[in-house]
Parts: sequence; C-alpha cells; structure tokens
Amino acid sequence: MSVNLSRSAQTRKIVIETEYGVVAAQHRLAAEAGAAVLEAGGDAVDAAVATSFAIGVLEPWMSGPAGGGALMLWRADTGKAHALNYGMRAPAALDPADYPLTGRGVAGDLFPWEEVVDDRNVQGATAVAVPGLVDGMGQAHERFGRMPWGELLSPAIRFARDGLLVDWYAALIIASTTRELAKDPDAAAMFLEDGQWPTISGWTALAEKRLEQGRMADSLEQMARKGAREFYDGELGAAMAADMQAKGGSLSHADLCAYRAEFSDPLSFDYRGARFDVVPGLTAGPTFRHALGVMEAEAAFGAAPGGEAFSAYAEGLSTAYGERLATMGDSGETESHSGCTTHFSVVDRDGNMVSQTQTLLSIFGARVVSPETGFLMNNGIMWFDPVPGRPNSLAPGKRCLMNVCPILGESGDARFAFGASGGRKIVSAMVQMASFVADFGMDIAECFHHPRIDVSGGKAIVADETLSEEILDALRTRHPVHTTRRSPFPYAFACPAGVMRKGAVNTGCTEIMSPWGDAICEEPSR
Repeated sequence: MSVNLSRSAQTRKIVIETEYGVVAAQHRLAAEAGAAVLEAGGDAVDAAVATSFAIGVLEPWMSGPAGGGALMLWRADTGKAHALNYGMRAPAALDPADYPLTGRGVAGDLFPWEEVVDDRNVQGATAVAVPGLVDGMGQAHERFGRMPWGELLSPAIRFARDGLLVDWYAALIIASTTRELAKDPDAAAMFLEDGQWPTISGWTALAEKRLEQGRMADSLEQMARKGAREFYDGELGAAMAADMQAKGGSLSHADLCAYRAEFSDPLSFDYRGARFDVVPGLTAGPTFRHALGVMEAEAAFGAAPGGEAFSAYAEGLSTAYGERLATMGDSGETESHSGCTTHFSVVDRDGNMVSQTQTLLSIFGARVVSPETGFLMNNGIMWFDPVPGRPNSLAPGKRCLMNVCPILGESGDARFAFGASGGRKIVSAMVQMASFVADFGMDIAECFHHPRIDVSGGKAIVADETLSEEILDALRTRHPVHTTRRSPFPYAFACPAGVMRKGAVNTGCTEIMSPWGDAICEEPSR
C-alpha cells in the first residue's frame, strides 16, 4: 500500500491477478486461512467457513460466533445463485416493556432510535439477540463443503490459542470502547488491563503483547468435534444461555435450539444489461434494488462517473432509504420473508463465489462476554426500533432488520462478489460500486479506488473530498454536502471487500484504507 498525503494523491492497494482462488478479507491472516483451504482442495464455501471463524477471533470487536449476518453463493457448475440468511432474532421471552424510553430524544449509537433507559437495547445482556452465524456456516458446509468441518475451524482455534495481538490498531479499537467494556467484568477481563485499555505491543517482535483467548479456543474445539449445532443444542449453547440469563438477559437455551438459518432463492434483477443477486427479506438487498431502479430511470451517465451519475446515486439512495426506514420490519408474517461488521469474499479456481457479511452489530457488540464459552455477544436488539407500533418495533421472537448487503453481479465478461462493513453506510457503497462496474466497465482496482459518497437516510450527503468540484457542485444543487477524506479510523464510508472473475482470471481487493485488509491468493499446487 503506497501513501501520499496530498489532497489529490491517493492511497493504493496492489490488486493481484491469478488463475487460482482468491480470498479478500478485512484481516490478512483470515484471508490467508481461507486461501490455504483453497490450496488444500476446498470449495469456496470451505474457505468461507475457515475465514469466518478465523476473522471472528482476529477482530472480535467486529464479528464472531455469537453474531449473525447473511451471504450469497454462486455455483459455477449449475450457474445458480443461493441466498443464506443467518440473521439474529429477538429471544422469545423478550418483553418490550423492559425497554422504556428516556424521553430525551435520539440515542447516540448506530441508529436514530429514541434513547432507552440505561441503553438496555445497546449495552449488556438485555441487548443480546439469538445468534445465527454458526448455524449458517454449518448449513452452508453441509450443503456445499468438501473438507471436514473440524479442519476448517483449526485456524481459528490456533489464533485463539495464540491470543489476540495488541498492535496499534487493536489498541486503538479497544481504547475507543474502554468505558463500555469496563461495565462487564468478563469483557473487562478479556480486553482490558486494570480497567484501562491494554498497553500496545512494542516496535519489535520481542515486545509482542497478546490478550488471552483460551476459553474461546476451548469452545471452538468443542464445536470442531461436535459440529455446528453444539453451539445451539449442546452443552455450549446451554452454558451461553445460562450466562446471559445470569446477567439479566432473556436469551434462553430454547431460543438457541429453535434457531435455524434460512436458505432461499435470491432477489434477482437486471440493471442496464447487468444482473444482480442479493439476499431478500430483512436485509439491505431490497434497498439496493430500489436504489438501482431509481437510477435506471435516469439518463445515460457518460463514459466516466460525473455529476450526473453522482446526482443519480444520491437520488436513488435517498429515495430507497426513505422507503426502508418507513416500511421495513418483521411483521410476524413468516411467508413474506424467505430466508460494527466485517465482510469477505471468495472465488475459487472453478469460479464458485461467496460474498459474506457477518456482524456483532455495534463495535464489541453488547460489550458483554459469556464467561463459560469465552464468546463476545452481539447487541442485535439495537436493530429494532424501541418505539412501539412501527414496522421494525421490538417484539419477542422477531427477526432483526439488518443492514448487510452481500451482492453477486454479472456485467459483460465480469462476474463479481462484493460486500462491505459499515452499518447504514453499506448499501451506499454497494450501489455505487455496482454502478462503477455495470455503467462504466471498471475492473476491481478502479472500482475499489474510486472515491464515493455516503447517503444513509439523513439530510446531508457525506462526500469524499477528492471528488471533482463538478461532482460536488452537482450534489450541492439538491443536498447539503459535507466533505471528508477516507481514513483508517474512523471510517467515514463503508469498508468493502470483493473478488472479480473475468474468463479464468480472478482478482480481489479490500478497502484501500483498511490497515489489516488484504486479498490473498492460494499458492499453486507444488
């Protein structure tokens, strides 16, 4: 990655081209674990399972076994896409009356919900929803995997045994949430030192600092031996539920035993000669389709993204987000719904693809740890609107409305699997990057390096300051515009990762400002 701090210069990441498989992930070691699986003869799904569990150990504040999400699969042999939703659900015993409003207005976390007393929907065991990731990985592996389940969890187990490396970036992330982590003794014991953020590793390998993750390693080994359902039906699930109930939450072992991820047909549609497949239901997939539908009605954009294209992006996203916030939620009518965050994408040498997004929701999720399992828990209850009587209002057993938007696309001779982390910023990134490929024929390097805007349902547009004045002026004619630059922390825009295949050549890339993100190719067979 090259860096130049002038306004017009751009940080760049090298994009490899190979006939072999590629894993693009927001942590290089997780991508390496997935690529090693491909090298060993695994399918793209095998690599996704290994990457999923590995990255949950390596960046536990973003995702982990006690989280949820969704993925898209492309099977090259059948030419068919599959959607898998492993989103979270509210526990059956959840009582909305336990989440009274303070009356002080909007809370300060990821969503513009009314503030709840003691942040009970954001922090602690009362914020924990039924996790879905492990069952999702288990179902995907059972249907498409080639390698033994236990082997795919071995990299994550090894990383957990080694302990979490506290480099500058990990220390920065932990420091940003120290006060909240300190409220849970088990979270404090896992991530803090005497109630403070841990001291950073020194500048040499001899001064390496690691946080102990042995209990998580034990739990992962238990799942490796007994299978994915151990997390739900077995002793592991029972212990996790008991821990949350002891801390005042409503998650029960019965909730875990009843959980099933859902395979479904994708939401598929055409856009200006391109074809897209996204996850239907309570994800950002329908919002993605709506935004592109609005854009398709606009005039042709020209040879390169200019003011007309970016104005169309803003209009499409504003319109789609307005509908999303007003109408989407789990009404309880199950027949209508088939089926901070990390994303990774995989393509194997046969052309099979996985686009996978997984999350704990907020950074460090609920900031509460299950001491018997060593797992950091999600705060999926924050996905619900705490005000009653709305489509996405809190209710027992209800599915969470997620922001995840893993996509599969085909345009010309390019097939691609993109996605991103970034909460409400995700769909903005996916709409623009899909257009960069479909409307302007960009390859993956051009697509990932091009500056973007963010439209997340608010009044103002956030624009990359390196966009041309012509584009910024066009946006200002209809919207307030704030300009900023891409940076490693915090992220003003979503953090994407993706792979692309043209003919038999595979490429991959991650967010250019991600200090850990990288695309790794499998080593050619020796």
